[in-house]
Amino acid sequence: MVFNLIQTRRDLHQIPEIGLEEYKTQAYLLAKLEDLLAGCDFSTVTTWQTGIIVHLAGYAPEKTIGWRTDIDGLPVNEATGLDFPSQHQGRMHACGHDVHMTIALGLIHEIIKRQPKHNLVVLFQPAEENLAGGKLMFEAGALDDCMPDEFYALHVRPDLKVGDIATNTSTLFAGTCEVKMTFTGQGGHAAFPHTAKDALVAASYFITQVQSVVSRSVDPIEGAVVTFGSFHAGTTNNVIAETAHLHGTIRSLTLDMSRHVQERVRAVAEGVAASFDMSVNVELIEAGYLPVENQPDLATNLMAFYEADKEVNLIDIAPAMTGEDFGYLLSKVPGVMFWLGVDTPYPLHHPMMSPKEEAIPFGVEKVSQFLNSRLN
Repeated sequence: MVFNLIQTRRDLHQIPEIGLEEYKTQAYLLAKLEDLLAGCDFSTVTTWQTGIIVHLAGYAPEKTIGWRTDIDGLPVNEATGLDFPSQHQGRMHACGHDVHMTIALGLIHEIIKRQPKHNLVVLFQPAEENLAGGKLMFEAGALDDCMPDEFYALHVRPDLKVGDIATNTSTLFAGTCEVKMTFTGQGGHAAFPHTAKDALVAASYFITQVQSVVSRSVDPIEGAVVTFGSFHAGTTNNVIAETAHLHGTIRSLTLDMSRHVQERVRAVAEGVAASFDMSVNVELIEAGYLPVENQPDLATNLMAFYEADKEVNLIDIAPAMTGEDFGYLLSKVPGVMFWLGVDTPYPLHHPMMSPKEEAIPFGVEKVSQFLNSRLN
């Protein structure tokens, strides 16, 4: 069949959906897979909730190679001005998962041209952005019958050029921990602050003090990030707030550092609450967003493969503090994640993030060549 990569990406771009709600996306992917795999007698397609698992059986398999793509979108209002914008209000593929899915379909299209020696599993994983879908699928046993021996994945990167592939032999993405916090004091009239316990003031003090966790409790060589992006307190100008709600994130390159920072954030919050004579509830949610730690030998092999390709600009890149739930799968199965350059001035999650589409056929060609080297 003729498989149009660009049109496929544009179709997917128009139907972004939030994690575990990717019903239209799954239906579209299943229809494409039915066309792609028509007449392929060594393929099996199964589903798990909104996820899809494609198994291509090798003719003399001794191992299973895994490729993972994520399929969900983000709660972002698109502002790209494209001719094929999101048709779902308040939803956008602002992280490039439409590109990821298209490349995965393209890889299947290329690899089934000749049955490989070893097995290939392609995982179309839901809920990467919000619910750690990789962890959900693993824990549900969705991969038990086809567990890869090696797992690979890519992520688009806006500040790299088309033709760039970037990775390293250690940690590529940080692990993340979600923080939810509520200070509870005693409300009152603005004219009588001495009769109240102002949760807004306490939470504001915490925000300034928590900055010292990274600057004074973290080895600067290792690094960590503590960011609170949401703060809600009070109802009007002349009422002292009884509660203040904070929502933030902790990011670090190792699980040990994450746990250390979590302890310090909790200690600062409890100390501030005690000093203002009020209570605080701290919820730390690690979910499945562990550091993305590349297996050194497999990463060295992948980097050597692309270093030998004159059409690829291979970059040995430093870790990024972005989070990715592929880290959970890599904690269970050795593998590698890498960046694919898509050359756009807008960062991931930006409403104007628009990858250059020429990165798609490039990605399909280069990744299929690498996978075939592992499959045969």
